[in-house]
Amino acid sequence: MNAIISASELADALRSERPPVLLDVRWQLSTAAASGQPFDGRAAYASGHIPGAVFVDLDRELASAPGPRGRHPLPDLDVFGAAMRRAGVSAGTPVVAYDGGIGWAAARAWWLLRWTGHPDVRVLDGGLPAWDGPLEAEAETEAPAPAEGDFVPKPAEGAVLDADGAAALARSGVLLDARAGERYRGEVEPIDPVGGHIPGALSAPTADNVDADGRFRPAAELRARFGELGVTRDVPVGVYCGSGVSAAHEVLALEVAGIPAALYVGSWSEWTSDPARPVAPGPDPQ
Repeated sequence: MNAIISASELADALRSERPPVLLDVRWQLSTAAASGQPFDGRAAYASGHIPGAVFVDLDRELASAPGPRGRHPLPDLDVFGAAMRRAGVSAGTPVVAYDGGIGWAAARAWWLLRWTGHPDVRVLDGGLPAWDGPLEAEAETEAPAPAEGDFVPKPAEGAVLDADGAAALARSGVLLDARAGERYRGEVEPIDPVGGHIPGALSAPTADNVDADGRFRPAAELRARFGELGVTRDVPVGVYCGSGVSAAHEVLALEVAGIPAALYVGSWSEWTSDPARPVAPGPDPQ
């Protein structure tokens, strides 16, 4: 099963006898430049979305409240399951998630569904900007709400790392840091209290997984990229970022390359919440 789907493939799928459930997961970390206010994904959805899509709130439905476990800890499974069923997700229905183009939020939805047992979920490659079909505004649609789905989350073992597991993997396998290189090196840290990286982690910015249009690079290119970092199917691999969102995008890129990887959901925001945990500055992994 491919982890991503092109806009043309999605258009064909929506016309098929078994159309996918569409999740609109528009979200962004930074504030909107024009207004200085936090980005409102719900308002963006209301102004125009792919016909039939249902909005999913990353902060409230794909994560729990911020705290010692990070800025985007795992969601309460009852909350997540209810959100998926409200969107019409059933165990036997295909699902496609999309966002505003960067791919992080859609990848978070993809990862959560895969982790909790859904067998058929993909991300729209390039997000909404890649879609050249019609859009509908919420006030204009006459479509009824989707029928309630039956999906019940059942987490898989071994796909999630905690802080101790991430530290151990940095020694026994490959732990990738998906943040920008300057944050990995500790040159800047705009969000968390300490800059640097988990000792032993390797810098692998998420931005390098996609081309200028925000679409994933071909699988062969991704395999070569990760291979230069010592990543193969025979080596345990984990990924972290600032709060477990962009790292999900890197796990998705690894999936496209044919390489399974675990996600450290708490990521740097959880790691730095405990001042006793070691921090490595500079370009050297150690």
